[in-house]
Amino acid sequence: MSLQEATQDNLNYIIDDMAERLQVVNRSIMDPEDYDLNKYDEIKSLHEVIQMKGQLSVSEIQAFVQELGNYRKQS
Repeated sequence: MSLQEATQDNLNYIIDDMAERLQVVNRSIMDPEDYDLNKYDEIKSLHEVIQMKGQLSVSEIQAFVQELGNYRKQS
């Protein structure tokens, strides 16, 4: 799967994969519909870092989840 293009399907895949890798229990905070497609490149960059790191500490997981919160759509 190529994630180069900023599409809703690609964003859905990235967010779902990050939720799995970050072991997010409350999946409602990781609903792909809540994230801004205009921030796709930033979200994709976070995803790439998570993939490279592999095993994450609890503090790293919290930092990634907090950073993702910056890319949620404003209500």
